[in-house]
Amino acid sequence: MHSIWLSGAEWTAVLRIGLGLWWLESWRHKDKKGWFERGTGIAWAADVAGKHKWPVVGKGFKKVVEPRPRAMAYIVVYAELALGLGLVVGFLTPIALIGGLLLNLLYLVLMIHDWAEQGQNAMMALISLVAFFAMSWQVWSLDHAIGIFL
Repeated sequence: MHSIWLSGAEWTAVLRIGLGLWWLESWRHKDKKGWFERGTGIAWAADVAGKHKWPVVGKGFKKVVEPRPRAMAYIVVYAELALGLGLVVGFLTPIALIGGLLLNLLYLVLMIHDWAEQGQNAMMALISLVAFFAMSWQVWSLDHAIGIFL
């Protein structure tokens, strides 16, 4: 593979790091006080799930998320932080890429009616797939430095 400036492996690392920064921005702009103390994030998601055009989304939300809103708020917020950090530094990269892909697919299904959200989550999911199958942890990563996922 020929490329300008960087090697193909380095370009996929750039893609991985960019995706990690995207996750970190998603974490940074969240109103953590609202999510953790007032439950605003989960309440908003409950409203979206309750009005969803696919009944299975509302039923799944009621069964999995609604009984434990505080725990779910922490899971969502800190998953975004962990994904971002893992991808930027390249630690447990394949796990972070698959976890991010699954979270983006979950967001994509929840927000099926919102074109802006669909676009963001679809792009992040696509980047996750490319970075995973290109093994973007081969350069500029802790995984490579310590010799895991070779």
